[in-house]
Amino acid sequence: MERPEFAQVSSGRERWSPGQRIARHRHRQAYAAIVLSGSYEECGSAGRFRVSPGDVLIHPPFDAHLDRFSSAGACILNLTLRASAGVPTLGRIEDPDEIARAAEHDLAAARESLHRQMRNVEALPLDWPDALALRLRTDPTCRLDAWASEQGLSRETLSRGFGRVFGITPTAFRAEAKVHQALALMSQGEEPLTSIALAAGFADQAHMARAVRSVTGEPPLRLRRSIGFKTEPPRG
Repeated sequence: MERPEFAQVSSGRERWSPGQRIARHRHRQAYAAIVLSGSYEECGSAGRFRVSPGDVLIHPPFDAHLDRFSSAGACILNLTLRASAGVPTLGRIEDPDEIARAAEHDLAAARESLHRQMRNVEALPLDWPDALALRLRTDPTCRLDAWASEQGLSRETLSRGFGRVFGITPTAFRAEAKVHQALALMSQGEEPLTSIALAAGFADQAHMARAVRSVTGEPPLRLRRSIGFKTEPPRG
C-alpha cells in the first residue's frame, strides 16, 4: 500500500491571488487558518465553508480539503497547533490583527490569543451537496441510492454534483468520514480498537486498520501511541 502524500503547512501569512483554485489536498499537521483579508470557499472533510476576515477554520490532523478564492483573493494567517478539535471547526474572532502581530515574534502568544478570542460558529448547509456531506459524516450507514431517491435526484446527478463541490465522490467521502470518526474516538480515550471500528461503521478492526492507513499512512495502534496525535480541543 502506497503511503499518502501530505501538503506541508507552517505558521505564517499566505497570500492567494484573485480567483485562484487549490486542488484537494491533505495535511498531517493540525493548524488554524485565520482570514485576515479577502474571502474564499473551502470544501473538505468537515463540509463547505465560505469565510471572510475574522473567520477561523481549525483543521485536525489528516484533514483534506480544496479551496476556491474569490475575485479579491485572500490573505490568511496559518498557525500550526499542538491541540485541535476532533473535527475541523468554524470560528469567529474579534481582533485577527492582534493574533497576526503576535505571530511575528511569539507563536505561543498568538495561539493563546486565538484560544481566548475563539467563538464557535455553526455552519448551516447551503444546498443538497452540503446536506449530503453532513449526513455522511454523521451516519456511516447512509445508503446513497436511498438518499438520492429522497431528494428526487438520480445516482448520476448525485455523484457529479457532489464531486463538483467537494472534488471527491460521495462514496469516497463517506469512507474518509468513517476514518475521521475513528481517529476522533482514538484520540479521546483508551476504548478498544474493535469497539471503535464498529462505532465508526467498519465491518471489523482489520477493515478499519486498512482504511486508517490509507488516509494517515500509519496503522491505528501506532497512531494511538503517538503523543502528538492525542490532542485537546482548543478553548472557546
